Amino acid sequence: MKKLFLTVVAMLGATTLFAQTDMLATFQQAMGNAKTKNYVEAIEQFQSVIDAYYELEEPDQNQEKAFAGAKKYIVTCYHFLGGAAYNAKNYDEAAGYFAQAADQAELYDNVADMTKNRQFVGKCYEAKGAEAFNTGDYATAIEVFSKGYAADNRNTAMALNLAESYFKSDMYQEGMKICTEISSLNAEKFPEAIAEAQAKMDMYTNNEIAKLQQAKNYDGIIAMAEQLADAGMAQKLILQAYYYKKEFDKMIAMEAEALAAQTTDAGRSDVYYWIGVAYNEKIETAPNAEIVKNQAVSAFRKVTAGQNVANAKAAVQALTQPAQ
Repeated sequence: MKKLFLTVVAMLGATTLFAQTDMLATFQQAMGNAKTKNYVEAIEQFQSVIDAYYELEEPDQNQEKAFAGAKKYIVTCYHFLGGAAYNAKNYDEAAGYFAQAADQAELYDNVADMTKNRQFVGKCYEAKGAEAFNTGDYATAIEVFSKGYAADNRNTAMALNLAESYFKSDMYQEGMKICTEISSLNAEKFPEAIAEAQAKMDMYTNNEIAKLQQAKNYDGIIAMAEQLADAGMAQKLILQAYYYKKEFDKMIAMEAEALAAQTTDAGRSDVYYWIGVAYNEKIETAPNAEIVKNQAVSAFRKVTAGQNVANAKAAVQALTQPAQ
């Protein structure tokens, strides 16, 4: 046992000696390989420098510089390998290299390079997914775009294509989830993407409602709404479902909750419109029709944005014109 112990000590000593004597030379070799685009070998050598650094008890200034350089350039080498694969349209290989670059950057607290390389991972899957998307292979597009979206959820072009792929595959809830996430991005940075996401939500929601309405499945509309991540849209759908069911009191009772869920003037205006509609439907059967009519007018006058402005103005005019 004693001889074995001495052997281990000797080996550890040899490793430390290597770290002290060969670390700088290995770094220079790695830099040379990186300059000649021999990135694979350069990566191995930069990793050796990093490993050797951790064997040092008191690294000197040159060894500190070599260590810092190795951490930086190992990320660069993975990035350039990814770029070469991307240009050759080997998107899976490229994504793998960019992901390794991002992981290395994250390991060494290099946030800028980590973010940049994750964006490139997204671009790889965006390019690969586009091939399937453009041929109508939405199942493959979903699989590929989902990987890219996981890497970079701010690649809004890819995210919108992912949402569209879900919608085209009759996966309404999944498409709505992606569009809702896009809509929650910074409005100043992503105005066009947010507008397109909201347009998709409106269009495909109307399609779903039309199917359920045709089947007179109004409870199905409510169930669909309750699954949505967008609380504002969910409340508006439930208002409409109660309208189809002629449950006007339920519409009126949910006014405060529906308004609180809205994040835009258009959303709030839509709620006021449906509340106005509910009061309007109650006028003929109300004990005091004048009070209910005034409540309808008050709600309609609060419709100042969105697609129901003209209808609300027409309703106010009809309700307030003198009796003939």
